[in-house]
Amino acid sequence: MAAHAEEDAGDASTDGLPRKKFSGKKLVLFVILPLVLLIGAGAGVYFSGLLDSLLGKKEEHAAAEHAEEPAKPDPHAAPVFYDLPDMLVNLNSSGKRPAFLKIKISIQLSKGEDVSAIEHVLPRIIDNFQVYLRELRLEDLKGSAGMYRLRQELLMRINAAAFPTKVKDVLFKEMLVQ
Repeated sequence: MAAHAEEDAGDASTDGLPRKKFSGKKLVLFVILPLVLLIGAGAGVYFSGLLDSLLGKKEEHAAAEHAEEPAKPDPHAAPVFYDLPDMLVNLNSSGKRPAFLKIKISIQLSKGEDVSAIEHVLPRIIDNFQVYLRELRLEDLKGSAGMYRLRQELLMRINAAAFPTKVKDVLFKEMLVQ
């Protein structure tokens, strides 16, 4: 009983009133949870940009952004196409009978001003195409996978020849293998 009295005396404060301890649940509920909620709300306000508008930094940041951004092309602008001259090449064939490829190609350009740049390097583009097409075999052109590979190769070669002009796509208007 004396030990029990000493425990009670240890719990009592100096003025004689019993001292209450915070349990773990109460500590979490009344101290840690509100602290976490305040930090979360502050982070949400900061990352949503509301803090910048309250402090007046929004206008400065927007002006700096617009000054650094290059002009973007209008996504609603009409596409620009340029027809390359028709090409007729003999394919790489191992048989006695030669195989020929007749192809009509149109290219899609990023902007209308690029037409003059393409016309300026057109001999180089045709040369790159001729060299590549002459090495193709009939098996290389079979199926949709063959057409896809051909399109990707021609697009890569035309972008290399016409650099810095950007060609968006290579379109086949006509393709005849004989």
